[in-house]
Amino acid sequence: MTEEDRKGGQKPWKLLRSEQGEELPIFKVRYDWMENPRNGASLKAVVLDVPDWVTISAVTPDQRIVTVRQYRFGAAEFTTELPAGLVNPDEAHRDAAIRELREETGYASDDWVYLGWVQPNPAYQNNRLHQWLARDARLTAPRQLDEGEDIAVSLLSVDQARQEVVDGRFRNSLALLSLSRIMNLWDGDPAGGGLLENFVTLDQAAS
Repeated sequence: MTEEDRKGGQKPWKLLRSEQGEELPIFKVRYDWMENPRNGASLKAVVLDVPDWVTISAVTPDQRIVTVRQYRFGAAEFTTELPAGLVNPDEAHRDAAIRELREETGYASDDWVYLGWVQPNPAYQNNRLHQWLARDARLTAPRQLDEGEDIAVSLLSVDQARQEVVDGRFRNSLALLSLSRIMNLWDGDPAGGGLLENFVTLDQAAS
C-alpha cells in the first residue's frame, strides 16, 4: 500500500503564509492561511504553539498508583489525575517526567519505561504528550510545588483507581489514556483486575 493509498488519495494543504498572534503564558497563537487542495479555497487556521507535555504513571513496589488531586480552573472543580506537566525549553521529556514526579509528589524511580507520545489536540495544537511509566516509585524527598499549585497526593490500588473512573472523579482524558497503557480501566480486564504484564507502548525509542 502506497502513502497515497493510506491517505485515501488526499493531497496536503498548502501553506500560503503565517502570522504570529498573541503570546500567552502557556502558549503562543499563530495564524496560518491554508489552501484547500480539494477546491482551492483559502482558510485562516488557528494554531496554538504549545510546549510538549508529560504524564507519569508511577507505580509503587506494592503496586499502588501515585495520583494527584487539584483544582482545575477550566473545569472549575477538583479532579483526580496523574502527575504531569510541561517540558521546559531544551529539556529532554524523560528529564521533565522525572522532575515533575519529584516536584509534585516527592516520588522518584530508577526504572523508567517510555510508553510513547500522542497528539493532545491536532486540530489546533502542535505539541506532543509524552507518556512515561515509573516502576518501583518511592517517596524520597519533600515536594516542590509552584506558587500556583495546591496538590494532594494519594496512592490508589488498581481497584481504587478504577473506582475513581467509575465515580466520575477521574476524567482527564490524557491521564486516562496514560493509565490505560498499564491497566484495563473497564470490564473484561485481561490482567484479572491488576496491572498489565505487557505495557502498551506506541514507540520503542524515547524520541
